[in-house]
Amino acid sequence: MAGVISRAESRKRRQARVRRKVTGTPQRPRLCVFRSSKHIYAQIIEDTTGTSLVSASTLDAGIGEGVDYTGNVAAAKAVGAAVAKKALDKDIKEVVFDRNGFVYHGRVKALADAAREAGLEF
Repeated sequence: MAGVISRAESRKRRQARVRRKVTGTPQRPRLCVFRSSKHIYAQIIEDTTGTSLVSASTLDAGIGEGVDYTGNVAAAKAVGAAVAKKALDKDIKEVVFDRNGFVYHGRVKALADAAREAGLEF
């Protein structure tokens, strides 16, 4: 079928559209979120050097063991709080949020809200 775009291709297009507008600077790095069906990942990236400053995911020892299932909203909240705590320990207070082509709803929104509650500003 000509013209049919796959789900993955649609997300890649949204990701590129968001990335054109959102870049991380040394003063305000980018909080990037990736979600799969079983896990959720978050990392804070400084785009001028391309380095990852802080990361957290449900695969981390303290986070994944603290929740019943790693692919739900409760796990996303735990990851958001953990990434915010690690960022504040490294003196990162402000970030720009990169939803990475995912809809700002459910697990992505829960992660962002938990990071805000833990002290990150965006």
